Amino acid sequence: MKENHWLRDHWLILLTGVVVGTAALILTAAGNPKNMGFCIACFERDIAGALGLHSAAKVQYIRPEIIGIVLGSLLAAVAAKEFRGRAGSSPACRFVLGLFVMIGALVFLGCPLRMVIRLGGGDLTAVAGLLGFVAGILVGIVFLKKGFSLGRAYSVRKGEGLMLPGVMVILLVLLVAAPQLLKFSEEGPGSMRAFWLVSLIAGLVVGALAQRSRLCMAGGLRDVFLLKDYTLLTGFLAIWVTVTVGNLIMGKYNFSAVSQPVAHSQYLWSFLGMALAGWGSILLGGCPLRQLILAGEGNGDSGVTVLGMIVGAAVAHNFGLAGNPDSVVDGIYKVGGIGTHGMVAVVLGFVVLLVISLLHLPGKEEA
Repeated sequence: MKENHWLRDHWLILLTGVVVGTAALILTAAGNPKNMGFCIACFERDIAGALGLHSAAKVQYIRPEIIGIVLGSLLAAVAAKEFRGRAGSSPACRFVLGLFVMIGALVFLGCPLRMVIRLGGGDLTAVAGLLGFVAGILVGIVFLKKGFSLGRAYSVRKGEGLMLPGVMVILLVLLVAAPQLLKFSEEGPGSMRAFWLVSLIAGLVVGALAQRSRLCMAGGLRDVFLLKDYTLLTGFLAIWVTVTVGNLIMGKYNFSAVSQPVAHSQYLWSFLGMALAGWGSILLGGCPLRQLILAGEGNGDSGVTVLGMIVGAAVAHNFGLAGNPDSVVDGIYKVGGIGTHGMVAVVLGFVVLLVISLLHLPGKEEA
């Protein structure tokens, strides 16, 4: 009887995880970079490059997956009568938090979703990122227990809630009807892409399911530590299992800490980068994927957060903060990672998050 109740309560989140994992495998087989069927941070970085916000030629492309996720969430929310415009919950702080979450993710070379997909491909370098993500979430939970809050959002006109979906529609029109106005990578990860319609459909399906199931990696771990509730976490476990099984079946599983695609073995900074992303995600109330979903539901604050992430991607590449993957040059294995600028940015990010965390504790607003 308990098993029936468990399946009844978890079937949607499990289905979402299986579909996301399957979509990641399909997109990779269709042309997306290896171990990167979906990566919110990487794909928002590519969008920033396509719009000319940074000049890193290898990571420039309007990723239809991001567009699909937002619009899929919008359609699901409208169908369920859950779309409503709301905003006013510390938008400036959310913009800055989004910026540093993106920098942390790009230091690691992946968002929480790609972290799980990398683990599903046997990428042991992602373990450092997972441990850092958990550590960052635990720090964020400390402040939640002390009463941290960015304040409540208020009902606003629907036009505010349609801001980011509208931006996504414009990006789709540019990609399909006016690609000459955009920048496209001719080599590197940005040049590796599935056909745009396949990517868009995958994003729509994932966005709709994630909206209905409330899929969120940061939220899943937060709920485990705070409430002993494993519901959301089962979704990401389902992604990991699905991707692992799929890679094993296709003979693409590579259980190793070296020569992994678009990854580096500078473990300390992978740990710290994802710790920054985890802490920031807790303060924001959701991981980068969840921010896209909330923006699709009409949350203008999450829309601002997403824009902060896109700007963060531009900053990361314009100032050399992002990680560089390991590579083989003339037969010699070269370890990638980040330089001094990236290290300083991560440390600065921790300082900024600490200040925001302290200033938004009970009673600090009146001080």
